[in-house]
Amino acid sequence: MNDEQVKFTLYSIGKISREVDCTYIELFDKYSLAIKELNHFSHIQVLWWADKHDNEKSRNIMQTTPPYGENPPVTGVFATRAEYRPNPIGLTVAKIEEINLAEGKIKVQNLDAFDDTPIIDLKAYFPVCDRVKNASIPHWLVGWPEWFPDEGFGL
Repeated sequence: MNDEQVKFTLYSIGKISREVDCTYIELFDKYSLAIKELNHFSHIQVLWWADKHDNEKSRNIMQTTPPYGENPPVTGVFATRAEYRPNPIGLTVAKIEEINLAEGKIKVQNLDAFDDTPIIDLKAYFPVCDRVKNASIPHWLVGWPEWFPDEGFGL
């Protein structure tokens, strides 16, 4: 396989804004019209840039011991949700609580990114395309809940 690197240009479309017990996606003005009709969906996929790990050291970590589960083994970073990886892209399915189209602001639950994290894309969650009927996880993650609680979680 060829090690040739292809370069891409990504644009931040907004950022994460955390307040006490609330998490928002705040879009830049240029992109606020792009959320029209998103209010008809219950969830969105949020692609975010782990900017705190956008450095040579973090981009070259290929194995880690995950900080979750029961006695997890050393794994490749592609077997984790770690922010440090060759391209620090995060992906989270978040529950939409409220949308303010005029302000380009989306109140969400279950978004595992920090305050001021850049957002690189949003996609409506389509169960027919995005869920997996018979997903499996490694034995060291057994005991994790199947779903996030309705009240969500925060960082």
